[in-house]
Amino acid sequence: MVSAAPFPNFELAVEAARNIWFNKVDVNGWLEAFGAHPQIGNTSAKNQKTETSAQWSKGEQSTALATATDSTLQELLDWNARYREKFGFVCLICATAKSTPQILSELKNRFPNRPIVEFEIAAREQMKITELRLAKLYAAKAEVTPASNSQNPVNLTTKAGEDRVSIIGGHLAVASASKASQTPGRTRPPITTHVLDVSRGTPAADIEVNLEIWKGVKPRPLFGELNSGGWVLQGSSITDTDGRSGHLMSIVDNVEPGIYRISFNTGKYVPTGFFPYASIVFEIKESQKSEHFHVPLLLSPFSFTTYRGS
Repeated sequence: MVSAAPFPNFELAVEAARNIWFNKVDVNGWLEAFGAHPQIGNTSAKNQKTETSAQWSKGEQSTALATATDSTLQELLDWNARYREKFGFVCLICATAKSTPQILSELKNRFPNRPIVEFEIAAREQMKITELRLAKLYAAKAEVTPASNSQNPVNLTTKAGEDRVSIIGGHLAVASASKASQTPGRTRPPITTHVLDVSRGTPAADIEVNLEIWKGVKPRPLFGELNSGGWVLQGSSITDTDGRSGHLMSIVDNVEPGIYRISFNTGKYVPTGFFPYASIVFEIKESQKSEHFHVPLLLSPFSFTTYRGS
């Protein structure tokens, strides 16, 4: 990030951070980042790189700590220990605005996952935390006036960032009217995907992906006529070494409601497989236009599955 700086705005900083995290940081780097986090429910600074890191974690976990009882906090610590024993790293959950019961429920739901699946989930949660922290830094920077900045820019900027952490952490989800929330509603396109080669247990790289929207004469494509004219290409990409595609559409707060089709050139990836290509057709309703739609492909030579993720 330092090498790629400066960034004129928050959006470009996040775009660079996501590219670095998912495409340039290796497995050891991910584990190092995971290791810098305290267990949720334990904000002691002794396992963290700096006091600032401890302060940030405390702010991000403020809602969880405020809603914890002695019994739920102990249960959370017990489940954290079980998780670490199974997977070998701390359970990462973007805890901002989440209560202790919500975090416990998520931890329990993730515990049965296979290590490779959980490793990817943890990496995504780490990215969410990074994006929130970048937002706080940019908000803090905006509040340092030129007059005060000339007195001691480093200390003032650092203190502004640290002071805001605890305030923003527990209330970020409901602070839409405050300056702290004046960051983009999205940091990624509303429709995303990744491909996992389940036969190998690895991400599937170099798969061509197309995203289309239905714009035909009829209001929706009929069964048996899915390959008729009317599909309009929204974007194309190729999956990277993490199995993730690049942007398939622009970053907008509200996605256009309609019927979408996402297609994968699986025949090129597995020439001896059963599927020359795989297409998934799904509908986004008017009431869902502000939501995120992650439509992954779990692929093997003779089967594929999908689900709606976030």
